[in-house]
Amino acid sequence: MTDEEIIGELRGCDALLEGHFLLSSGRHSAHYLQCARVLMDPERAGRMAFALSQKIPRELRSQIDVVVSPAMGGLIIGHEMARALRKNALFLERPEGTFELRRGFALEQGAKVLMVEDVVTTGKSSMEAIEAVKREGGEVIAEAALVDRSSGTVDLGVPFFPLIQLSFPTYADKEVPAELKAVPITKPGSRK
Repeated sequence: MTDEEIIGELRGCDALLEGHFLLSSGRHSAHYLQCARVLMDPERAGRMAFALSQKIPRELRSQIDVVVSPAMGGLIIGHEMARALRKNALFLERPEGTFELRRGFALEQGAKVLMVEDVVTTGKSSMEAIEAVKREGGEVIAEAALVDRSSGTVDLGVPFFPLIQLSFPTYADKEVPAELKAVPITKPGSRK
């Protein structure tokens, strides 16, 4: 898929929201990509996952044993990536604030893992998920995401393959422009 086709998919499902959003990173933005909207259509999710899987070099794809994604945002795209790669899909949860495998999921010692997320902004969540995989005995050999919002600056310590890079300014609490401060804050996922 070209960037234009990907943007068309995003616009076609009203996934790009405008307002004042408090991101999971703690930063503020006037734009939010609601990936749940992108992934609610199984055919679209499958197309996007296949396109994302093709961004990963063939030699690296051949090394992947399992796909792991953090809940909640990574669940659908992680599952669809696993389908595209013909691998099993596991997910991490944060029942007590720290990512862990639950529900009987386990990694074989030394399993080669592809971490899959919907959106990467600062990489904080990704790094926490990668650390959890290490604790569980696996090795993350790459990460893939639908969207890289870091402007290409995120360093996850492993090769990173986004489907598309989208750059929207984000602001720390003390940097929020007055016009954005005037808009009520929405926490992503809470919008009806």
